[in-house]
Amino acid sequence: MGRLKTIARRTFLIGSAAVIGGVAFGVYTYRKPAANPLEDGLAQGEAALTPYVKIDADGITLITPRADVGQGAYMVQAALIAEELDVRLDQITADPGVPSAAYYNGTVAAEGFPLAATDDGLIARTGRGAADVAGKLLGLQLTGGSSTVPDAFEKLRVAGAVARATLLQAASAETSVPVDQLSTKDGAVVLPDESSLAYTALATTAAGIEPVQEVALKDPSEWRYIGKEMQRLDIVAKSTGTQEYGIDLQMDGMVHATVKCNPRIGGEMISYDATEAEAMRGVKRVVPITGGVGVLADNTWRAFQAAEAVTFEWGEAPYPADDAAMWEQVAASFTADHQDSRFKDEGDVDAMEVAVEAEYRIPHLAHAPLEPMTATVLLDGGRLDIWTGTQIPRFMQVNAAKLAGLDAAQVHVHVLVSGGSFGRRLEDDYVLQAVELAMAEPGVPIKLTWSREEDMAHDFPRPLQMARARGAVSGGQVTGFDLGIAAPSVAASQLGRLGQPAMGPDVAIVAGAWDQPYRIPDYRVTGYRVPPMVPISSWRSVGASGNGFLHEGFLDELIHAAGADPLDERLRLCWHEPSRRVLEAVGEMSNWGDALPEGRGRGLAFTLSFGVPTAEVVEVTATERGIRLDQVYVACEVGRVIDPVNFDNQVKGGVIWGLGHAMMSEVTFSDGMTEQLNYDGYPGMRIYQTPEIEVRALETDALRGIGEPSVPPAAPALANAIFAATGQRIRELPLNKSVDFI
Repeated sequence: MGRLKTIARRTFLIGSAAVIGGVAFGVYTYRKPAANPLEDGLAQGEAALTPYVKIDADGITLITPRADVGQGAYMVQAALIAEELDVRLDQITADPGVPSAAYYNGTVAAEGFPLAATDDGLIARTGRGAADVAGKLLGLQLTGGSSTVPDAFEKLRVAGAVARATLLQAASAETSVPVDQLSTKDGAVVLPDESSLAYTALATTAAGIEPVQEVALKDPSEWRYIGKEMQRLDIVAKSTGTQEYGIDLQMDGMVHATVKCNPRIGGEMISYDATEAEAMRGVKRVVPITGGVGVLADNTWRAFQAAEAVTFEWGEAPYPADDAAMWEQVAASFTADHQDSRFKDEGDVDAMEVAVEAEYRIPHLAHAPLEPMTATVLLDGGRLDIWTGTQIPRFMQVNAAKLAGLDAAQVHVHVLVSGGSFGRRLEDDYVLQAVELAMAEPGVPIKLTWSREEDMAHDFPRPLQMARARGAVSGGQVTGFDLGIAAPSVAASQLGRLGQPAMGPDVAIVAGAWDQPYRIPDYRVTGYRVPPMVPISSWRSVGASGNGFLHEGFLDELIHAAGADPLDERLRLCWHEPSRRVLEAVGEMSNWGDALPEGRGRGLAFTLSFGVPTAEVVEVTATERGIRLDQVYVACEVGRVIDPVNFDNQVKGGVIWGLGHAMMSEVTFSDGMTEQLNYDGYPGMRIYQTPEIEVRALETDALRGIGEPSVPPAAPALANAIFAATGQRIRELPLNKSVDFI
């Protein structure tokens, strides 16, 4: 058996207190377990053995509080609990639970600290400990940053083990058989005579027992789920079209709604005329809301049609009105007054002999999940109920309460499965609109659905970025690298909408660039904060999503200027052994160094993001009609793989996401408005364009997430492959501005 665990135990504390918001909390406050939200309203015979396990006579419910937005989070969480609880996955029901501080995320907050994943020194360990303390004391329930597995791996296993140990105590109390003579199997306690008591039959007795506090976790040799191929809990529903998402919710007496708001994001509505809309069939009301109107109707399509019939006078955009003006503001931010960070500053960059200078650009990008923003809200008798897919249930609960003039305890958030997110459901703007409509129609369930055009027009996109780079080479080697990156602050924009302060430098501006494990004699990465423009938000892999292209594109330029091999020189520069291993692995997978026919090219890129070193090789062919993507090889060291099938899917999905956007996607603005309002103007990679993708995981005992790390290297690997095939160096995305793809 594994070492003893205590349910409230964490591996690191900071001295004797943590300071949050100016208030000192002692170690006792941090160690004190959060209240178990499952104990509220328990029925007779129900046992809430931990905040993650509820059992009654009808079944076993496992709470999986990290949102499932298609990445398989419910499955992974359920498997971690089930591993120690000793139940089959077909015996349980996964439930996202209610918003609660008990479900805090102590890992994701560390992404906002300037802590390199390769740094395990005292300051870095202290910073990560501080992030965990802050996450718990603030009750930070949030899904993102590839944090579900690293945050939950021990926490959920302990929860399952505590529940199992408590059920053993219950069985002992009922049978008078000592606990050490009992065992468990498949959701039952097994007695010495091989008879068994189902967990469900023990629920009433277990409910009266104080949960066991110290438990032993299974040795890895005993694992039946972790590291094994599993069938996802939702695979049948998603394969048969029966999975219900937020957009599928139906309730008696429901009124359908949509909104039409100023297409200049954040602009005001000066006036409107709904005369024609209100006379249309099925329309019940047109209600003014912040920045626009909501239309209530007897079905969604009629609401959409009526919204288009409303005429408006809109206010101007509170930001530069078009791309040219935005790029001017970005370019003007490369000054000392706008310097936000300089976490990497080694050697003497100012004294190096510059061999190569370049400017790189990446555009705004939309989230564009398949399921547009949708929420159902009911305000009735001082109680507010919200049904929606979300990654921020506690933030949403607080903000909805504030808007409705209620206490947070009066707001009940019912988290539903999301039809995609890519970061978009880290926002609650659409829910607050639905709350405004519910306030206008109390006692009536209001189902708000955005049209695709409204969804695209009011997305908070990934920010545009510009990089100015200079570098030096000598003796066939890269000797100097100076990268300045200018971008608006995602943290300031996003946290501001959630009513939270954003303090200090924004690490996202330079994430995936400042923390790369290369030893270059003169090496500097500087972040410049562009004044706020279009409201922006987190996008899959956040800052690293663009910085992978900026850093690895320019490094490839320097390597070629030095006359070196892209793989050999990266290996020479790389001092971090796990990162070297993934570079070596992807070189082996792709037969790097073997000659290719004329017109074909290989491109290599590496990015360490979210603690996961990831290397990718893309092979392309330059044809008369354009560039064809042939093959992609990916190697990453993710630590422990929970489910090999889901791991493979996540890596491949990230590659396709990264490549498709690099090839042909951008969001542009004219007169303050988004120009791409549907998928025809914002295309993704087509099936016929998708290359073969080969994935290799290099496992260690570390705990990392895999939802995002394969995205950042995709764009630079493709751009570097195009250079290898054609000799054309592309420094601006999307790449189809410079080449055609077939």
